[in-house]
Order: sequence, then C-alpha cells, then structure tokens
Amino acid sequence: MTSQVSSPAEQADGPDEAVVGEQRKPAGEKEVRRLDRVIIRFAGDSGDGMQLTGDRFTSETASFGNDLSTLPNFPAEIRAPAGTLPGVSSFQLHFADHDILTPGDAPNVLVAMNPAALKANLADVPRGAEIIVNTDEFAKRAMAKVGYDTSPLEDGSLSAYNVHPVPLTTLTIEALKEFGLSRKEAERSKNMFALGLLSWMYHRPTEGTEKFLRSKFAKKPAIAEANVAAFRAGWNFGETTEDFAVSYEVAPATQAFPAGTYRNISGNLALSYGLIAAAQQADLPLYLGSYPITPASDILHELSRHKNFGVRTFQAEDEIAGIGAALGAAFGGSLAVTTTSGPGVALKSEAIGLAVSLELPLLVVDIQRGGPSTGLPTKTEQADLLQAMYGRNGEAPVPVVAPKTPADCFDAALDAARIALTYRTPVFLLSDGYLANGSEPWRVPDLDELPDLRVQFASGPNHTLADGTEVFWPYKRDPQTLARPWAVPGTPGLEHRIGGIEKQDGTGNISYDPANHDFMVRTRQAKIDGVEVPDLTVDDPDGARTLVLGWGSTYGPITAAVRRLRAAGEPIAQAHLRHLNPFPKNLGDILARYDKVVVPEMNLGQLATLIRAKYLVDAHSYNQVNGMPFKAEQLATALKEAIHA
Repeated sequence: MTSQVSSPAEQADGPDEAVVGEQRKPAGEKEVRRLDRVIIRFAGDSGDGMQLTGDRFTSETASFGNDLSTLPNFPAEIRAPAGTLPGVSSFQLHFADHDILTPGDAPNVLVAMNPAALKANLADVPRGAEIIVNTDEFAKRAMAKVGYDTSPLEDGSLSAYNVHPVPLTTLTIEALKEFGLSRKEAERSKNMFALGLLSWMYHRPTEGTEKFLRSKFAKKPAIAEANVAAFRAGWNFGETTEDFAVSYEVAPATQAFPAGTYRNISGNLALSYGLIAAAQQADLPLYLGSYPITPASDILHELSRHKNFGVRTFQAEDEIAGIGAALGAAFGGSLAVTTTSGPGVALKSEAIGLAVSLELPLLVVDIQRGGPSTGLPTKTEQADLLQAMYGRNGEAPVPVVAPKTPADCFDAALDAARIALTYRTPVFLLSDGYLANGSEPWRVPDLDELPDLRVQFASGPNHTLADGTEVFWPYKRDPQTLARPWAVPGTPGLEHRIGGIEKQDGTGNISYDPANHDFMVRTRQAKIDGVEVPDLTVDDPDGARTLVLGWGSTYGPITAAVRRLRAAGEPIAQAHLRHLNPFPKNLGDILARYDKVVVPEMNLGQLATLIRAKYLVDAHSYNQVNGMPFKAEQLATALKEAIHA
C-alpha cells in the first residue's frame, strides 16, 4: 500500500498514553474521539492468524497515512501445544498522527483470543486500557492449561481495565451460516471478525483488506467470501452493539514526513529491495547462496521472486554450501550475497575467512537472533557483533554495517554493497529479528537518488616486468583503496590462481615467506581501516555532559527515550553508529567531549567493550537480553539515573 504525504515536521515521541482530543457525536450516532496515537496488540494462539490480522490492520493504517511501527512476536517453538503460554503469538502496532519511533511500550488495546493470550500479555497492559476478550474460549479446560483456577472475566481481577467480552467464535459462526462451512472452517475466520471490529473502532479503510482476501483465496472463492463476510460482520457488530459506545480517529501524519510516495515495509523486505537496487546500480547480476534459517529466510523468499531483475537464488543443502556458492558467484563477477543468522555465521566462518584471503566482494547478511546455539530463534538480540568482528581464525578483518530501522535496511544494503565492491572485501550487514519483522513507512526513492555502484573489471595486463613483458598481477592494488583487481574468469590473459593459502603480494603466487605474510596481513587490515565512512553526527542541542551511544535497532527506543528526557528538561546527547568496523574517524574526539557515555545494547556489552578497548573511555553498559526490544520509558529512566549519578 502506498500513500502520498507532504511537508516535513518534527514532533516529540512522548509518553505512550493515547491523548484524547476533540470529541464529536452527531445526532443519533455513536461518539467519536480523536486521538494522537494508539497502541494495539492482537494476541492469540499461533494458529489464530494474529500475524495476518496485524499485518492487514497495518497495511490499511499505512494506506490511511499514519506513521506507524510494528512488533510481531512469534512463538519460539514451531508448533507449541494449542492454548498454552509458549504458543501465544502477538502483533503490536503503534500508529499516530505524528512522527513515532517505536512499537510502543504498552498497548492501549489488547485483543485476547484465548486465556493464554490474556495471561501472557496482561502484565504489559496499563490500568484503564481496553481489553477485548473472546469469551467463547474461556472454558474450564482452556483456563486450567494456563493456571486460571477461576475465570478472570468473573473474579474481579480485571476490574482495573475496560473489558469488552465478545463471543467472537459464536458470532463468526453465526455470520457464516449461509456459506455451508463446517464449524472448524468457520472458526478460522474469527480473526477477520476481530479485524473488522477494530477497523470500525479506529476508522480504518476496508477496501484493501477485502481485495486482499479475495486475492489470497482466489482459488477458493467460497472461503474468500466467507472471510469478507466475517470481516464485515465484525465491522457491523462494532457499529450496532451497545458495548462499544465510542470509536476513535487518528488523523493521517501528513506533517511528519518529507513529500513523496510512501509504503509500509518490513526490514527484511527493505533489505531485499536494497540488494536488488545495489545490483542494478552496479550493473551486475545479483546472486544469493543461502540456507533457510529464522529470521533470515524471508530474504531468500523475496529475492526468488525477482528473476526479472537478474536475481539468481540458490537454496543450498547447508550453510557452508550456501556461502561457497555465493563466493563462487563473486569470483564469476556477480554481486554475491549469503544470508543467515548467528548459528549460520558460525558455520560460514571459514568461508568468510577465505573471502578475506581471496579479496572478493561478498555480502554476509546476519539477521541476529537470541543465542547461543539454537537459543531463541524467533526473538531478537544484538549479540553477534563480536562474532562479526573477530569470529574467524587468523587476522581476518571485515567491515561491519548495521541498519537502525526497518526502512533503513534498504540504505544499509546499498552502503554495504558500496564497501564490498569498492574495497573487494566481504562485508557484514548486521540486522536483527526486531528490524527484520517490524515495519514502518518507507519513502520510495527516486532512481537519481541512488548511488552509482558500477565497477571496472580488469581487462588486460596491469604490470610490466623488467624485461618489458606485460603481465596480469591479481594482487596489484589500487593505491587509494588497496583493492586488488576483479578479473572475471574466461577473460583472455587474466588467468590467475585463487585459494586459501597465502599469496605473494602482486603476483598472487603461493607464498610461505614470513615477511610476505606479515605484509599481506597488515595490508588487508589497512584496507579495512581505510574504508571511507561518514563522520558520526551528534544530536546535542543543549550542550549535555552525558552521551548515549547506540547501534543497530536500538535507535528507535533510544531516540524516543531522549525525546522524553529533553521534554522533561534533562540535557542529553545522542549519537548512533551505522559503521562498526571501521568506526567513524571522529568517534574518538566525540567520546572525549563527554563526562559520561552510556551504551544501551541487547547483549552483555559488546560495543561498550570495543569502545573501552579502542578509545580508553569508561563506557557504561545498559544491557538487556530477554528477546525483546528496549522500551522507551525503561531507557529514559536508566538514562536519567546516569545523568544524575
């Protein structure tokens, strides 16, 4: 879905409470209240379609023109037992009439499809919030599964909330009687009933969802129309029931963005588009060698759809084969990519070292997840930084780039490709599960905004011997970038040897000479140290003495926390790193300007360790490794304590 917006404006990302504005109630109609923001969480069993429900609500919200941020939360097990706490799947959406940065700390509305969904999410719901409960699922057996001795709908434990008991299953089955579906088939549409109710409640467009349903079930028109009927029944229920006396409006965020065409985009989709754009701008075929792994598999799925752009995808039998094929494609003259997560990086480490030795461009996309080992496959973490920096045998330096938002994954992919192609090196692109699955509005760029990434392949001899003979030296370097020439196999006169054994400088012949090895190791390090990256910018309007330094997906929560502190009169500076190897050249000078440096990370202090070692700065870690992103209020509290410590 795309929408047009105009003229930019800055607004603070304040507390999560939805602010009630103008109220209106035409004669004979229900009251409509205007809000500046809303946070909704859909929660249910992993088979209840909560991700689809949240995605459709998000798509309609994007087409309406609101700013938004999402947080899908999947069960860690492939198929946990139905109705249990480990099987709860949720989707949180924060949308507003102004610029926002996070999916929100706490939902204003919780839609709970069963007792497990209610129990798993209730601790996050603030007093006074709305809770819509599917009462049909609150049978004794279902409640006993999650430890409810009595029904929370009847024992007064929910008295602090505005509870709306709705028999979603019964109402859905009743609405679909005319379609002749079995009870089980009809029940599957209860998520569309809930979506219709919430769409009425928040005045969301409906045409896009109905079109989507008819397209999704085009081969089963009866199922398509049943889902449309359930969706409409949910809307009509909200319109007619007395339990919902108020609906809400959140105006489009027309002043929040620069002019342009916008669409809702997830991090993995943005990254996929960035890779395609990079290949097009480099005038190279794009090759992905990959083995499916959560949460990176969506990139393989997406790129496989774009053969028309010269994209070739290879689903290998294992991680090592995936990167081996990609490295072969790089040798053959393609923009080569391999995608994985932390466990796959471990398996690929020797081949990454081979790419360092061969000095070929290769993008290693690591969508980080909770570890170690299998860890938390569907949860987010930032704990692969040191692995990306040092997780190979020998001295094998690799540039590291990290996007900060889902939409920024597009630009980060272009940036990583620029470095790989210019300096003939593998490059790590460190995203994570939060960015990969989350979404936000993305301005579709004009083609003339994209960088020119075209490369010059070697075309002939590049060295003259003492006797005047012209030869090709595969390791004769560009004096500016220290990159070696990229020679496409089959080019007459450019035959040369490649492999993992150390090469002689210039000639590329196998060399065991100690002095040559020392020189080659230092040269490869110098090449990475010399990678051109922009200077780091600092946001410090008040001359603060405390700096909060972040990287990757912590950008949204950190920035939201900083806005809250400044709104309360607390001075604090903020800087955010995209380039983690090499660091921006001015980072040391920036760190030296502040009395305190706080580094929030979803690990146990990996960036802070690097900062302390390189710059001898007493960087203070603030860490979280619970599989979820930071909350803005949580960070604001921690940063305020740091300011006054």
